[in-house]
Amino acid sequence: MTELKPITRDWKTEGIRVVAPQARSADTPETKGMNRRAAISGSRNGSSALWAGTNLIRPGTITGAHHHGHLESIIYVVSGTALMRWGERLEYITRAEAGSFLLVPPYMPHQELNASDTEDLHCALVRSGTEEIVVNLPDLVPVDEPEWVTF
Repeated sequence: MTELKPITRDWKTEGIRVVAPQARSADTPETKGMNRRAAISGSRNGSSALWAGTNLIRPGTITGAHHHGHLESIIYVVSGTALMRWGERLEYITRAEAGSFLLVPPYMPHQELNASDTEDLHCALVRSGTEEIVVNLPDLVPVDEPEWVTF
């Protein structure tokens, strides 16, 4: 049987971190139509593997096309309804209601749309690296009619 060795750390100062809503930072790369706020990162609070934050998309907004480089992303829809387009020309589209998770693979071009003309879209974000990477794709020309994909 393998014996577990105790980790000697000061759990008081190196343990749980709380980031209150007002402590989130807007110091993160932006994409048209998005209001990202960083909560957890390597530089902000010493995360060794993840970045996490929030995103607010106003009613009727279509964000700019972008990807997050080598990072895998998880989006959790807190409130509102998201439409997500993806692909080389944003040729696919799906709908995600509040309570849904979306998995976004590395390097995948995508674009978020708020499906509502009256309610904000609030999302929580987690990425597989410690710092935010955003590659905006202003020259991407989307197809006129994306194909609907249901899950």
